[in-house]
Amino acid sequence: MTIHQNGSSSTSVVEPPAVELTDLSHYVSTPDAAKLPRAKPVSIRAGKTLQEQDPIERLPSPTTQADSKVERWNAPRGNLWRTLAAFWSFVVMGANDAAYGALIPYLQEYYGLTFVIISLVFLSPLVGYTASALLNNAIHLKFGQRGVALLSPGCHIIAYVIIAVHPPYPVLVVVFMIAGFGNGLADAAWNAWIGNMANANEVLGFLHGFYGLGAVLSPLIATTMITKGQRLPWYTFYYVMIGLAVIELGTSLAAFWTATGAVFRENNERTSDSKDSRMTEALIRMPHARITWICAIFLLGYVGIEVALGGWIVKFMLEVRSGGDFASGMVATGYWMGITVGRVILGFVTPRVGEKLAIAIYLPLTMALELIFWLVPQFYVSAVAVALQGFLMGPLFPAVIVVATKLLPRHLHVSAIGFAAAFGGSGAAVFPFAVGAIAQAKGVKVLQPIVLALLGVILGLWLCLPRIRRKAE
Repeated sequence: MTIHQNGSSSTSVVEPPAVELTDLSHYVSTPDAAKLPRAKPVSIRAGKTLQEQDPIERLPSPTTQADSKVERWNAPRGNLWRTLAAFWSFVVMGANDAAYGALIPYLQEYYGLTFVIISLVFLSPLVGYTASALLNNAIHLKFGQRGVALLSPGCHIIAYVIIAVHPPYPVLVVVFMIAGFGNGLADAAWNAWIGNMANANEVLGFLHGFYGLGAVLSPLIATTMITKGQRLPWYTFYYVMIGLAVIELGTSLAAFWTATGAVFRENNERTSDSKDSRMTEALIRMPHARITWICAIFLLGYVGIEVALGGWIVKFMLEVRSGGDFASGMVATGYWMGITVGRVILGFVTPRVGEKLAIAIYLPLTMALELIFWLVPQFYVSAVAVALQGFLMGPLFPAVIVVATKLLPRHLHVSAIGFAAAFGGSGAAVFPFAVGAIAQAKGVKVLQPIVLALLGVILGLWLCLPRIRRKAE
């Protein structure tokens, strides 16, 4: 405690200027950084190079410091409204995706189309999801979350207005691409943002629970409008979707208006010395590319299973299990209800068991239920089995997002998680279309073996992820 009084210290003080320090306070943040002058944020201007637009911070922040600054869903205070806006956005996305399954039989009858042609409504959003996967990081860097809050609901409104006027079928296929782009942007942005929060499993569980809520209500409302009461035409359901999307636009813009591109770049500084863009670093440079692609392909398979089951379950129960119109529609509602409840309840279980082990338990149990669904030809057994499948599948998507935030550096979260979420979202297009194309030749009963095979594939992918080191909260 008296070292400063030691004679040897006086000799070091009078040493020549070898000990002169350079002020590096603008490179790193400390708990007292708020008291120090801050460097001006970098802005994007015409003619600037990539490195000037997206500067590299060559002194990475310590992990302990990053952990101390983890945001919460209700802190700072503005996060409460942003979280609620993201929840509502996922309600709209869930309603959008689940509507296909309930409307497929009526679209097929209205337009007089085959299985393969009607399945294009599943495939066309692939273009939109692909575009969002490639543009998500650039939109964040230039416009921030404000850009997503405008573009995603805007795409929804445009798509639903056109669908509501029931255009010719080729126009309908093109319009679903716009809806897919809106879904992909919001899916990527809000997953990456909430995945960085404290208690991410629980909050993501609620986020995807609201997706499930929209997916529960959508077939219920659509089926009721079409089969009960005045037996309205299928396209009147999209008047409801227009109203939901208008609310989404208002809430998202109000909550994220101050989240500009400059704010995003300041809060997500690059901590590697790579001269590549963030997207290139996430997709090509090892070891980060391995994690990004495993997560992306896992989500591709998972979302494909989720939407293929939800999309074709009504047709399956009608034709293979000989159910009535309303009862078969309610099976789809039960399936999405299972996903919703599973995301909320198992969202609290998964982090306590550990993501790697928990999902390795949920998937084999889901495969067992799929076998029961396939091999026991009873309507009510199938209805219960598919609802329980939804319950166990519910936490899969949130768990992948949390794992990615733990395995990847923060500056890659939006690019990597955004790509994985949007790429995975394309599974909602590819696999339901594949089921429809095969069903054209073999019948809709092919749904079950395809789903079982995909469950086995994503289980193998999950086991290929590196060991997860727990972060100290």
